[in-house]
Amino acid sequence: MAAMYSGIHLKLKSPQTPWEDKLKLARFAWISSQCLLPNKEQVLLDWCTYALTGWYNKKIQFSQTILEGLWHYLDDFLHSRKLQIALKQGKTVSMRLNMAQLLLDLLEEGASDPTRLSVGVSTLLSVFQGVLSSPALSSIFTTKYELMVSLSVKVCSLACCQLQHALPAGSHQPEFTAGTVRDLDSQSDGMPKPELEENKPKEKKHSAHLFELLLQVLTSYLKVQRQQANPNRVLTLVTNEMIQPFVVLRHMLTSAEYTPSHTHLRLSQQLCRDVRVKIDSIIQLSLFSAGHLASYKEELLPSKEESRKHGTPGTKGPPRPVQALLCKLGSCEPPLLYSVRSSTIPLLFKFFLESYRKAGAENEEEQMMLCFCFLTRLVPALDLCPSTSTCSPESWSLALLAVESLLSQALSADIYNVTADRIRHADVQFKFYRSLVRIFFNQAQPSIPAWYRCLKVLLGLNHLILEPDLDELLSSAWVDAECMEARVQRARQMMLRSVLQTYTKLRQLPCFFSELLSVICRPSLDNLRPPLLCENVSASLTTSVLDSPPSQGLELCTLVLDRMKKYIIPNLFKKEQQAEMMEIDGDQEKEDASLKLFSLSQLLHVVLFSLKTIDDSSPGPLVRQAETTMEEMQQVLCSLQQLLSTEIATATNGSSAQKKKKKKESPKASKTVTLWEQNTQEAILLLRYTWREVDTLFHLHCSKYTSFDSAQIPGKSEILSDSPALTNLENLLHSFADSPSCSPFSFVHLKLYTLQYFKKVLFEAASPMASSTTESLRSAARSIVARDELHACSEDDRVWDGLISNVDSSNYRVAHWYIITTNLPLLTAFLNQDDVRCIVDVLVGSLLRKQSDRGKDQVSISLISLELLQSSILVELPSLFSATVGSLTQRILGVLTAAHVPKICQTLKKYQRTGELCPSLVVEDIKVSSQSGQVFVFLSHAQIKELIDLLEILSSLNSDGMNSEDLSSVFLLLTFTLTSASFHSEAPDLGDCTGFLGKLLRMLACLVESRNFHSVLKIIYGSTLLQAVVSTLFWHSRKGQFNSTGNSDWLDLMAAMEDFITCLIQLIIVRNSSVRLNLDSFTSFLVSKENPSNTSVSGMSLQLLLGSLASFSKAMTSNLGRNKPLDDTLTQLLTRTTSSLRPHLESLLKARNISEADRILSPAFVVDTVTTMLRCEPTSNDRTTLRHNTLYQSFSQQILKEMNSAARPMDFLVSSLHFLSAFYKTVVKTGGKEEQEEDKRREAGMFSQIIQNVHRLLSAPWLSPSETCELEPAVQELLRHLVENSTSCQFSLLLQMIGDCLDTSKLWSGNYKEVLAAIIIAKLLFCCQLPEHSVKALWHFAPQILSAMVCLVRSSSQDLSLTLTFTIPTVTAIVTLLRQGLIANPHHVALVLGALQAVPLEHLTPSVYQSAFLAVHEALFAIIQCHTRVMLNTAPSFLNVFYRLVASIMQEGRQRGDGDAGGDSEVYLECSRLVERMYSHIAGISESFTTLSAFMVAQYVTELQKVTLRPDIKLHLTEGIYQILDLCMEQDIKFLTAGLPSGVREVLNDLHSSYTHYHKTQRQGEEKYTVGNETANFQ
Repeated sequence: MAAMYSGIHLKLKSPQTPWEDKLKLARFAWISSQCLLPNKEQVLLDWCTYALTGWYNKKIQFSQTILEGLWHYLDDFLHSRKLQIALKQGKTVSMRLNMAQLLLDLLEEGASDPTRLSVGVSTLLSVFQGVLSSPALSSIFTTKYELMVSLSVKVCSLACCQLQHALPAGSHQPEFTAGTVRDLDSQSDGMPKPELEENKPKEKKHSAHLFELLLQVLTSYLKVQRQQANPNRVLTLVTNEMIQPFVVLRHMLTSAEYTPSHTHLRLSQQLCRDVRVKIDSIIQLSLFSAGHLASYKEELLPSKEESRKHGTPGTKGPPRPVQALLCKLGSCEPPLLYSVRSSTIPLLFKFFLESYRKAGAENEEEQMMLCFCFLTRLVPALDLCPSTSTCSPESWSLALLAVESLLSQALSADIYNVTADRIRHADVQFKFYRSLVRIFFNQAQPSIPAWYRCLKVLLGLNHLILEPDLDELLSSAWVDAECMEARVQRARQMMLRSVLQTYTKLRQLPCFFSELLSVICRPSLDNLRPPLLCENVSASLTTSVLDSPPSQGLELCTLVLDRMKKYIIPNLFKKEQQAEMMEIDGDQEKEDASLKLFSLSQLLHVVLFSLKTIDDSSPGPLVRQAETTMEEMQQVLCSLQQLLSTEIATATNGSSAQKKKKKKESPKASKTVTLWEQNTQEAILLLRYTWREVDTLFHLHCSKYTSFDSAQIPGKSEILSDSPALTNLENLLHSFADSPSCSPFSFVHLKLYTLQYFKKVLFEAASPMASSTTESLRSAARSIVARDELHACSEDDRVWDGLISNVDSSNYRVAHWYIITTNLPLLTAFLNQDDVRCIVDVLVGSLLRKQSDRGKDQVSISLISLELLQSSILVELPSLFSATVGSLTQRILGVLTAAHVPKICQTLKKYQRTGELCPSLVVEDIKVSSQSGQVFVFLSHAQIKELIDLLEILSSLNSDGMNSEDLSSVFLLLTFTLTSASFHSEAPDLGDCTGFLGKLLRMLACLVESRNFHSVLKIIYGSTLLQAVVSTLFWHSRKGQFNSTGNSDWLDLMAAMEDFITCLIQLIIVRNSSVRLNLDSFTSFLVSKENPSNTSVSGMSLQLLLGSLASFSKAMTSNLGRNKPLDDTLTQLLTRTTSSLRPHLESLLKARNISEADRILSPAFVVDTVTTMLRCEPTSNDRTTLRHNTLYQSFSQQILKEMNSAARPMDFLVSSLHFLSAFYKTVVKTGGKEEQEEDKRREAGMFSQIIQNVHRLLSAPWLSPSETCELEPAVQELLRHLVENSTSCQFSLLLQMIGDCLDTSKLWSGNYKEVLAAIIIAKLLFCCQLPEHSVKALWHFAPQILSAMVCLVRSSSQDLSLTLTFTIPTVTAIVTLLRQGLIANPHHVALVLGALQAVPLEHLTPSVYQSAFLAVHEALFAIIQCHTRVMLNTAPSFLNVFYRLVASIMQEGRQRGDGDAGGDSEVYLECSRLVERMYSHIAGISESFTTLSAFMVAQYVTELQKVTLRPDIKLHLTEGIYQILDLCMEQDIKFLTAGLPSGVREVLNDLHSSYTHYHKTQRQGEEKYTVGNETANFQ
């Protein structure tokens, strides 16, 4: 048979055999094992490749179908398993060189025009993959380096085409030049888009194959490149042929512009990253290998130029590699796209630094200079030539981004040694960086964020680089900066912060300030300079001044004052003759000078409020310097005030003279305040307020400080007089009256300034204050409050940033309200009733306005009011608090009056006549409405909403702060509202009505608990209140004004009613307020309320009655045991209430089961009511049975029957467990002595029955993990009652049930819920207080339970689907066992650690991962907290488990691009916090881990080297490992440095340097008060 097929190879070669038969024979020969051909694989491969090359060389002719068949045959052949087996067996199979060339030609043709390709692109790519997958076949490329280069270039070009054409229509498509191997523009035009649209699935499929092939090609090429012996040859080929397509492809893979292409082609981020990494490796290893270092030195270092002829004779290579490289990047034709060039140049510099910065450590300075010279060659490639004054890059944004990257790398690599550059290199680096600075300022780009970042990096290199142009920097980036978008503002503020920090560290802040003041005092470019101090810049300046010595801060103040005296004041108050001689518009110049004066005043304000205050420990020279500064400031103030007064007087006289000449002129012209006058007045007020604040603080803290007596200055204004404070205060009050046209800014500062004198008067006043002083303080308080202006505040919804310098007409009211509320403790005592009422009206009115959320740094009037309402200040101001309560009362009365119906209601009628509330009339109306159901008020939907808003405000007030009168009024009014109000049938929905009544009852219950509620019980009996509330609810129920019993509003109403009854009954009993009278009256009311046989009773009315009886009974039961008479009274009343409950409950239970009672009431409510009835059973010493035992017995059996028969509501299950707990506890207590044996048998049967049912419930398949957790507290309470009186036999039965269920075979049989139920019962049992015999039994049984749980954890960890449902709960149970101290053997702790090693932490969803992480962490925490004695033996195992946590959070917390900001990021952040906490605990017991601290650090840096962490996660992990580094000795660090691999060693060095800089030597200086403490929000 085999002989038949031995001649196949002859038929394949025969020209007489048709090609169709040849193809069939070839396929048969390949797949048939009976076809015996010598070296069959090579024969068939040669035949196929010969046929293909012959057809393309036009030596052989056959049809297109045969051609496609041959290609498919070749593809199948290369990917066949038979070929792989043959190659593994050592058979030699190779491909001809002409076939390799054919494949390359077809690949190039596919990149240029795929429509002309005679073979499908997917098939061609698959053939390439098949060839490269086999080392034997790929040798045709790998053995010839030029072929490998050609293959890499062509595949890369094809990938670029695919990415280019995958961009959606309308996207910006950059036009790459012809220099990237082929003209990609022509490719783009030649690519037929319609065909691609028709074959989108096919395109995406072969695109994925293309990039997989690309990665395969690059990997193979990298291996070949490493094997090349001649690095110059590699450099030449890569530079000439590969660099352009590689950088283009890399740009396409990294640029956000091509993200749609990635999505369209379904390229994974990992695949793109892998390709990019291969390209980077090829470029770095080929262009910047160690063998090229000499070439770069010859070209870049000028000192090496002459010694070139003396070099080593054997070294040949490209004479100028940098020039050749830059030529390909755009220095010659054809250039690359500028975006590609700008992204490539920083990459090349990065590779250069990585390769050569540390090379040749013996001459580090030379390497630094080499890197710098390379930098100087790269910058001109961005069209930024430092030698020319003007530059014109295609895109300033891209150019600045590239320069920023270059400079940042230079700064990080530390290639700039300032001293060496100055001494040995004639400042060559300094001059280069200075030339860059000149480019940045000659062609400033302040609208681009990278411009600021470049300046920031240059500042980090050397502050002297920017110092010659510091004035331009401050002008462009600060003083004259225009309003910009948020990105630019952030970059600008960060740059300014760096400048301030730099000059602060250099202790040269005065020099910086001198330049800043010079810029401010320059003539402005336009009339609208931006605000000098925004919030972030002000904060940075504050920090800088605070970090500077106090003497420097005072020096800054002196500089500002000097500039005011020398430049601002002379320009502001020039004589008219000078203005005429200079031919300058005097008003415009004055406006400019006044604006500069205001800016300098702001600056001085921030500096003085940021100073460290002087105190008694301050040296004498510093105190004298402070006194001098304050004196100078006072002199400036006096000069400004005098000159301004003179100027205004002169202007007034001039206008009067003109009026005489021009009588038609308006008489109001003389009263007009010019802009420069207003700015000057504002600056004077700001300086005056600042001076007073600082002077007061210096005086308070430093006894050596002498306040400057301003009265010594001749001609000084009275307002600035530092004579007695009371006189100054009166003068200030006159200024309020005389300044009706002041700006909002001036008014705010007048108030602040008045407050300072207000405080000073209070401080200096004698104990019995004089009447004149009191009157002055009252006038001052009224002027600060400004009632006429305050009225409009409640309607204002604008915001303010909290900065005093930013107050204007738009936010003046917010600042005004802030000043009032923050000084209420000072002002309230001196305000009259009208002022207090006005403040309260604004407070309540602003709270009633619903506003949207503002920014975190912005405040509004409503936000300030809310903070005042929630603070403890309001309750400490009785008059204001009482006025607030009164205002709310009046508003509620206003709503009720508007909704009043024309019926006889004495309360509202008298209120309309007199405006006052009469308590006695209110009580009468409450009684009338509750007894007769008479309605006095009909509320609309809007009125209900208004009342709810008022109730929310009222609930925020501390009811204990209400006096008796206010409390009585509010409580009676709310009770009247409850009993006398109804709702329009067409207006609100039932949910609003029910919710409103629920909130009303909540408020009433809160008031009942207040301190002064006894005053209400003097007006009305407690039983009357209880009856009125319950009767009202019954009336609303009968009128159908409630939702269904299952509605949340209805449940809230029921809970509020029960809370009200409980609170009021408790108060009556505790205060002994006619206990028997009140309770007996309410009991009679409830007992006679409803007849259970009445079938027309609604479910809501029945629930109201049962809820009232149950809460009433529960409140009485909780007060049993106070005294004998009270117990007798309560016992009698409880007998009546429980007897009344029974018929109602029996009527409910006539249904077939408890669940069917849901048609009337919810099952949970019924069970809760029976439980309350059971707990209220009187249990005196002579009672051995329960009064309603039959009901309880049948009820318990019904619950046990229904509890786990099917899925039940959670509230029913919890209530059922509570009932079983109460029933078992009561049965145990009521057992008689003569029936002891029978009781024991009954209790044993009940014990076993309950345990079995609980286990079945927890094993129920319909119970979710979250529902199981919800049931655990109730199950634990039930177990506690079961075991606290259990016998040894019963407890042994429970332990046996647990042990039998902890079986691994049940877990794998699918009954994991049964095992889990036993684990939960065991966990809850560990937490119970047990009798002594049970403790001993559990002590002996605990190791067996622990061993079983460990085995279960190991088994369940093999199935990821059981992680959340089984593994994590089991680990949690082990944690509970560890914390109870039942395990003390190190062997058992080691078993637990071994089980924790198996808990899965990979391939989990974020929520499951968080649960698993937390469970393992809590187990480790329990060991380290409760088993420290065994840590010495188990420390290595402990650290291995902890290392799993660290490694997993590093993997999950790595940077993932845009996905980092997702909702799951908080999960990993919380886990990183737990790791940090565990590090701190480990460091706390250093005696167990001292020897292993170096090992922990090694593990950490090894894992850290593999990933790039998110910054927030890295912060917590770094803070944690710092605490372990605290345990490491110096020799440990040396040992790690010597033993770790190079990459890991670099990570360790970075970590240790940051640890030394930020953690080990963190500054702990003495904190001093700053001047602005009292007004921190104004800075």
